[in-house]
Amino acid sequence: MKKLFVKLALTVITILGITVAADTIAQPQTASASTTSYSKVYKVAKAQLGKRYSYGSTGPSSFDCSGLTSYVYKKGAKITTPRTAQAQYNKYSHVSYKNIKKGDLVFFGSSVFGISHVGLYVGSGKMIDAQNRGVIRESVKAPWWHYVGSARVTSLD
Repeated sequence: MKKLFVKLALTVITILGITVAADTIAQPQTASASTTSYSKVYKVAKAQLGKRYSYGSTGPSSFDCSGLTSYVYKKGAKITTPRTAQAQYNKYSHVSYKNIKKGDLVFFGSSVFGISHVGLYVGSGKMIDAQNRGVIRESVKAPWWHYVGSARVTSLD
């Protein structure tokens, strides 16, 4: 009986090991900081300017805000981000506005628990975002947005 139990236990451990190894191999790889540049991310974002806004859209012909930021990071840096603005805010390391860098995400809403909008910071107090006027470049501190915080998806060269 003891031999049977040992064989069964070893079989289970082997199967779990193979499953974990296969899952690890199948995981999509994200770009490392050394291969990811702000210019690539910015180029993708800039190419979307003027496209129309559509709630729930992830591109390439129309976008909502988090659909745009997800698209830009996927195409420009090969990084998959969460789908919603709130989930993006929750996932990434927060940075203060005074430490914000080009390529960081900027978030808006009623509070850290009520994020309703996200944009891509492009420097000089500006962002590219998708909103009811389409994909535009505008001020992060525009009076119609309530800035809540910023987050860094990855370090960009």
